Amino acid sequence: QVQLVESGGGLVQPGGSLRLSCAASGSIRSIYAMGWYRQAPGKQRELVAWLASGVNTYYADSVRGRFTISRDNAKNTVYLQMNNLKPEDTAVYYCNADLIETSYGSRRTNDYWGQGTQVTVSS
Repeated sequence: QVQLVESGGGLVQPGGSLRLSCAASGSIRSIYAMGWYRQAPGKQRELVAWLASGVNTYYADSVRGRFTISRDNAKNTVYLQMNNLKPEDTAVYYCNADLIETSYGSRRTNDYWGQGTQVTVSS
């Protein structure tokens, strides 16, 4: 059983900062990539940032230059540093992982999700 546990969300004023954390635990053989999605009320889930093996990164156009994704490989934890937050950043943020479990015969899959953490940017 693999779990992704998120933390760091909250209420912040426009222009403020937050750092989200996501720790993966359980029977993990290898993590290939981790990233963050978000879903605002009435909107579809969208990819925010993605980090693969500490080499390749992706940022949505709406957050590029303001958000930074990083990873602590020893702790199986991914972070999202969010600076200069805007009201349109308000959403539930979900951690996602591309990994393979230790069980014999397991296959690589990216269908691992955190429970979500609420980020609200408002005056």
